[in-house]
Parts: sequence; C-alpha cells; structure tokens
Amino acid sequence: MTEAERLLLALQMGDSAFPSGGFGFSWGLETLKEDGRLRDVAGVAAFAASQLRRRWASADRPVLRRAWAVRGDIPALAALDREVEALTPAAELREGSKRAGRALLRSHAGLGTPGAAAFRDAIAEGRVLGHLPVVQGVAWGGAGLSAGETETVAAFALVAGIGQVAVRLALMGPGGAQAMIAILRPTMAALLTEEPSLRPHAFSPAAEIAAMRHETGEARLFAN
Repeated sequence: MTEAERLLLALQMGDSAFPSGGFGFSWGLETLKEDGRLRDVAGVAAFAASQLRRRWASADRPVLRRAWAVRGDIPALAALDREVEALTPAAELREGSKRAGRALLRSHAGLGTPGAAAFRDAIAEGRVLGHLPVVQGVAWGGAGLSAGETETVAAFALVAGIGQVAVRLALMGPGGAQAMIAILRPTMAALLTEEPSLRPHAFSPAAEIAAMRHETGEARLFAN
C-alpha cells in the first residue's frame, strides 16, 4: 500500500459519513446541556478535552492498541472486552459502546475487512462483547492501518463525534464543531506522542453521572 493509499484509507475510516453507529452516542452531553453546564464551543471543547485525557488516552487507547496487536486471537480480545465493560460503570455508555462497536464491525464485515467476519461471529456466539475500542483495533488493523494510524483515527473520531452531538443539540453550529477540532488538534497530537498506559484506567465522573441520569430522562434525543 502506497503512502497516498494509506492516507486515503485513514481518511475513509475517520469519515463522519462512514456507517459506524456512533450517531446515537451523546457521551452525557445531552444531560449536561439540560443542566446548563454546557453552553458554547469553549465548554464543549473543554468537555471533549477531558474525555480525551481522562477516558480515551488512559483507557480506550491502550485497549485499542492491544486489540490491534492481537486481532486474530478471540480469547485475548474477549479479555479486552471484559476490561472495557469493567471500566464503564454507566449502563448507557456500556451498551452504547457495544452498539457502536457492532455497527462498525458490521460495516467492515460487509467490506470484507480481514478478521471482521470472524469477530462478528464470535459476538453472535457470545464469546466476545464487541466494545468500540476493541472493534476499532480489529477492524482498522485488519483494513491495513498501523497501530499509530488506528489511534490517530480513533482520537479524531471521538472529537469529531462530540462535535456532531453538540451541533445536533444546538450548542454550536458546524463551523463551531470545526473550530473545536482545531482547538483540540494540538491536544490530540500531544497525547498520541505519549506511551499508552500499561493498565487501562478512566476517571470522567461528570460524563458518567450525566449518562446515568440520562437513563431515566423523559425527553431524549440520543439513545445514550
């Protein structure tokens, strides 16, 4: 694969139009908006930065990297899935991660990505759970992205996804979402230069509590 092909592949995997199932995921933003804690681009950017540092970089990234490395080993992937399950106390976030992971895997199985169909079969058989960071490692690694490229696409997808949620919640417009990505680009780049944690851990109480409260909310735009 040429350098240009690798770049085009990474752009395709990170494209918001790629059917990855993340459109119903709000990361607790919906509840935080209702509480008046988020009002503008700066607030959403601060929230996204917290998710990057306190959840993605410390928990999802090391899981993703390990999934990339063992993507053909179903028992090892099952162990990683259990780690993600244990690290996600909010039921909506757990279920959302699995729904998004399975949707991403379904798309890659349709594309014929190596390893995607086998992992999807393992989910159907109940041998694995299919959490999003695990699936990202399996699918994007199988598609041909390096570990570093996979992590870069995942970080971008998180920030871009939060921006899309904020637009749907009328916290900002599409231009604001792009401004937020620009604001956080140095943060993403800096985190990607650090060595991943050997032991996944997460601490994002505001988002977790907001997601837990969202479970019983009466008016909801997002499933989680």
